[in-house]
Amino acid sequence: MNFEYVGPEAEKRLDWIALTEALIAGHRMPRAEVKDGLLYRGADTLLTRSAWIDGMGIAVKCGLIFPGNKAKGKPNLHGAVNLFADGDGTLEAILDFALVTKWKTAADSLLSARLLARPDSRNVLLVGAGVVAASMVDAYRAVFPHAEYAVWSRSEAGARAFAERKGVAAVCDLEAAVRAADIIATATMATEPLIRGEWLKPGAHLDLIGAYAPHMREADSECFRRASVFVDCRATTIEHIGDLTVPIAEGVITAADVRADFYDIASGAFGRTHDDEITLAENGGGAHLDLMTARYILDAVRGG
Repeated sequence: MNFEYVGPEAEKRLDWIALTEALIAGHRMPRAEVKDGLLYRGADTLLTRSAWIDGMGIAVKCGLIFPGNKAKGKPNLHGAVNLFADGDGTLEAILDFALVTKWKTAADSLLSARLLARPDSRNVLLVGAGVVAASMVDAYRAVFPHAEYAVWSRSEAGARAFAERKGVAAVCDLEAAVRAADIIATATMATEPLIRGEWLKPGAHLDLIGAYAPHMREADSECFRRASVFVDCRATTIEHIGDLTVPIAEGVITAADVRADFYDIASGAFGRTHDDEITLAENGGGAHLDLMTARYILDAVRGG
């Protein structure tokens, strides 16, 4: 075989800040061509996410969701990321699905926080106690090492277990925790808003990570009215995620009120303008970010 396999053991070579720099560099390249596809067999699903960046390469991320596997004692999700060379299309590497997804998702929001959150942020709140929230603690600590971290979950037992595992505090009062937080990161499967705009203090930064479909919302429309709104990619968020589609439909904001996405970093438009500004970043993901992340991981493994 002429291609490499990159598995979870590659993590020891990866660095959160270096990956955000790779994302910045990737967004200085020609705009990505992206396309998603879905195939079904009853409840079983194949999701493919493809991206091509001229000069970087091609990635095809395949995810197989088999809900019936749980009853068989097997994982519900399988997948891989295939990375192809830009010049001749040869397969360079197959990367572990969970590895790429973890680092892509967390680095996406970390990049927003690097550019939008106040550098003196000292209180970070994780809303949700799952795998993504755990990754966000690790990612944020790379930039805000002296901050105090707390977690809230609908399950108090889940929050306590998360807190013990990650060395953070568990909180029960979501409103009080949001009011005190400098950075709030939501990583839930909520379909109704959890975060109220009236709770956000001046200077706060809100990272919305969990919602990915029109029926999903983690923040109410008041958050969007009060905040300066940013997204990682306009094409994967504005018309696709309930956090944005609902306040736009209500007339609270318009699509034009989205100040910038990552392709605007080079111009300086992706950034806060004053200390008391409330900033909000919607993490919509996208196959182009998987491609940038996969390329960074392969380069790191190769020592590049």
